[in-house]
This record gives sequence, structure tokens and C-alpha cells, in this order.
Amino acid sequence: MSVMTDRPHMLTEEFESVARTVAREVEGLRLEFIDGKLGVKAVPDGDHDRIMVWLARICIQHRPELWLHVERGIKVEQYGSGRARPDGSLAPDDAFEGQGEWADPAPVRMVVEVTSYDSDTDRRDRKEKPRAYAETGIPVYLLIDRDKCLVSVHSEPDGQRYETVRTVPFGKDVELPAPVGFTFPSEPLKEWVR
Repeated sequence: MSVMTDRPHMLTEEFESVARTVAREVEGLRLEFIDGKLGVKAVPDGDHDRIMVWLARICIQHRPELWLHVERGIKVEQYGSGRARPDGSLAPDDAFEGQGEWADPAPVRMVVEVTSYDSDTDRRDRKEKPRAYAETGIPVYLLIDRDKCLVSVHSEPDGQRYETVRTVPFGKDVELPAPVGFTFPSEPLKEWVR
């Protein structure tokens, strides 16, 4: 007879060790640790990268004191037991100085994910990450969903989930609430989907 527990499948320290080894040994493979489970993040394609460059330019035009840090490892979930690599983390340019591979998320104003064309996108980007980012208290989660041609803005985290989710189709203006606080057009996103 086995006893079920709430213990994660792996401890955070074990994950960090495995992630370091994989990063050295396997080119292009990135690991994440969300909700006590090991996950693999797809390597971005060229259109994914183009979206991130485009969004970085928009962010710097509207919020020059902030920087869209790409692929920055941050501690997520309650008590910081999870580890994620958002496609982008909007934070002050010096927010992660002196920190290791997995940084404190406190200065992050917004995280960004751009969906990849893989089988885990639905579970990872639409379910697990919004919950983990809300638990962490990150004020805004921006999801650019290339599969559905939608942009979703999650805001007002309550420690378990985001209370507000606004979704617009590509082509409409996207309003980012405080503490980000600007609006941008999403029309160009139509060019970077398959």
C-alpha cells in the first residue's frame, strides 16, 4: 500500500542541479519547475524571437526606466519553490544584478509568454504559468497566443489566481494595467503566426 503526499515530485534543490547539468550537456533545452513538476520549455522559433524584439521596443518607448529581460530565470509560486523562465520579464534594468540563475521576482512588473507550437502549450502557458505567476504576486501576465491569435492580459493577482483576464484578438489595442500602464496595437502580431 502506498501513501499519497503533497510532496513535489522533485525538490527545488534537485531541480536546480538537474537544470544546470542539462544546460551544460544539451544545447537548446530549457527546464522549468512549476507546481512541483519538471517541465521542458520549447526552444523559440524566429517568429517568437521577432515578437519579443518588437515587444521590447514597445516597452522601452512607453517605460524607458524598465527593461524587458528575456529568458530570465525567476522563482515562482508560493514560498518561491518553483522555477520558470518567462519569455520576458518587465523590470528595472538593474533588477537582477548580483543574483544567480534564479532571481527574486519582487521587482517584476509583468511577465510575458509567447506560445510555442508544441503539445505542452495549453497546459504550460494557459494554465500552470498563470497560476504560478499569480501565486508569486507578479502584477501582470501577458500571454501572446499564436495558436488562437489572441492576446490575454491577466492582472490583479490574489495569491492563487488572476482576478481579471482581458482577451482581445490580434489587431485590437492591448491595454496593460498598472503598474505597467500603457496601451499598444497588436496588428503586427498577425504577421508572425503560422
